[in-house]
Amino acid sequence: MSYSLHPSIDNGLQAGDPNFAGGKLYCHCASDKVEVEIKGNVLHNHACGCSKCWKPSGALFSIVAVVPTDNLKVTANGNKLKIVDESAAIQRHACSQCGVHLFGRIVTDHAFKGLDFVHVELSDSKGWQEPQFAAFVSSIIEQGFSPDKAPEVREKLNKLGLSTYDALSPPLMDALATYNAKKSGKLSA
Repeated sequence: MSYSLHPSIDNGLQAGDPNFAGGKLYCHCASDKVEVEIKGNVLHNHACGCSKCWKPSGALFSIVAVVPTDNLKVTANGNKLKIVDESAAIQRHACSQCGVHLFGRIVTDHAFKGLDFVHVELSDSKGWQEPQFAAFVSSIIEQGFSPDKAPEVREKLNKLGLSTYDALSPPLMDALATYNAKKSGKLSA
């Protein structure tokens, strides 16, 4: 394989601890690191091939987890954070010096409002839930990856135990559809 899916999954998945208490995430600066504390484990974790999510250098996918907004607290050097794209649904907060995305927050009316998107690979703590699926797989092609090799990528992800989708997993797509149906009045709240 001449490419990296993501350094944390290239050699297999490391199972998380369902009783994991949480930990801290750090940017990549040599000093005065941005520090974000996460209380408890993540609600779900996945590999994401979209073009917006932060990825380590050379990786095709990011590893993105979600936590309740109330479980995330910036605990050091928050003044270094900037929003990458204020027009995006997910307001990705990145370190203005090293560029690492620490968390993404939805501030508009959305099914996932109240959840923050985080990259647990930025933590020294072990036990975070492992990725459960791979989303937006075909998006790697839009970023210049050869379409001829996309089936190979899907095969590798499936061998790791990650079902591949070109959207989100069925339960999360159901959550989005339920939210929209309730909002439109087609389902009762």
